[in-house]
This record gives sequence, structure tokens and C-alpha cells, in this order.
Amino acid sequence: MRIVVYADGGCSPNPGPGGWGVVISGPDGPVDLCGGEPNSTNNRMELTAAIRALEHFPEGAQIEMRCDSQYVVKSVTEWMRGWKAKGWRNSKGPVMNLDLMQRLDELAGQRDVKWTWVQGHAGDPLNERADRLVTQGRHEARRTSDQPSSSPRPAAKGPVGNLPPPMSRQAMAAFRQMSFLADKPLAREILRAVKQSGTGEAVFLEDCIRFVLALGPEETARLRASMRAKSDSAA
Repeated sequence: MRIVVYADGGCSPNPGPGGWGVVISGPDGPVDLCGGEPNSTNNRMELTAAIRALEHFPEGAQIEMRCDSQYVVKSVTEWMRGWKAKGWRNSKGPVMNLDLMQRLDELAGQRDVKWTWVQGHAGDPLNERADRLVTQGRHEARRTSDQPSSSPRPAAKGPVGNLPPPMSRQAMAAFRQMSFLADKPLAREILRAVKQSGTGEAVFLEDCIRFVLALGPEETARLRASMRAKSDSAA
């Protein structure tokens, strides 16, 4: 019987503070692991999640590793053999993230691993749980930016979604506006979105602000116009 494991990772922005999350499905309920780094990339965090998950098990363990990263799954199942035959090189030169790739190859070779790609944000409860752990790890990395925290450890106790992150000044200013928006349609829409995201208000607002800042004013305006056009056509 294979143990089912979900691994996820990401940064916000990319590159930037990163987090990784692992959910191990067990008979007594899921086991959570998470961590983060103050400066990383989406791909490095995805690889780190898979590595930390495999490190949790002894050699010979039978595991089904479920990831929503095609980069991780295809690296192991399709590309890695060719890279190794060419001295860890591909058509563009040395393989990116070589340190993590070699560690992942070592760990996977010592265990019986079935690699499965899953669609992200598609309603799979444990995949969504792993995604929330990524957010937790990322915010912990921001809090301790002078001390990288990628060593595996149990996630904080309590509901995964109840994160107490530090807020940037921009997010804090936006958060204060919630009282001004109280009982208005926008406030209700925001609170509904916060509930669906599984995070707290502070985390949700800060992630939204960082997303818009990363897009820039021109791309934000383009997306807003596109959404308005879709709304008008639906009406």
C-alpha cells in the first residue's frame, strides 16, 4: 500500500520569499510539514517540497507523490535520465537547479515512488491544504528573513488557514479600510473571497496587493478591462 503524499511550493513574488508544503495522508489524519526561504523561485520551492517529503520516509518506502507542478513530475519521469546521460546537461546547457535535482534523484532512487501530476486549485482537499502550507511557510520566511527556514518541521498547530502573518505597510493600510467598507457589497465580496481562499484577511489582502504590484498598472488595467467586457457580455 503506497502512502499518498502531496507536495507544493511557490514564491510571491517570483523570485522572492518562498514557501513549501507537504501533506502526508495517514490513517490517523494528515501530517503537515512546511518551511520557507527568504529568497527563492517557484521551481526551487516545488523541488524542495518534493525533497522534504521524500526525506521524511526511510529507504524502500512505497510512496505516491502527488504534485501540481509539471516541472517536478516531468523532471523525474521524463527528463532526468537524459540529463544524467549527458552529464546533467540539456540542450541549453547545465540543468537549472542542479543541486536540488541531484538530491531529488538520489532520494527517489532509494524509494519506490509513483509520481502523479494533479491539477492545482481544482478542489482536491489535500492539494489545497498543501497550498495553504506554502503560504504559511512563505510568511514565516518573511518574518525570519535573516534565518532561512527550509529544514523540515511540523506545521504550526491549529487550522492551516489561520495564519498570523506580519503585514507590509501597504497591506496594513488596506486592512484598515475594511472598517470603512463594512456592510457594503465590496466588503462582503472580499470577505467571501477570504473564506474561499482558506487564509486570514491579512494574508489574503497582502497577497492581492503583491499580485497587483507584480502585474504593474498597465497589465492590471488590461485585465480589469477584460473582466468588465466579459461581465457586460454576460449581462
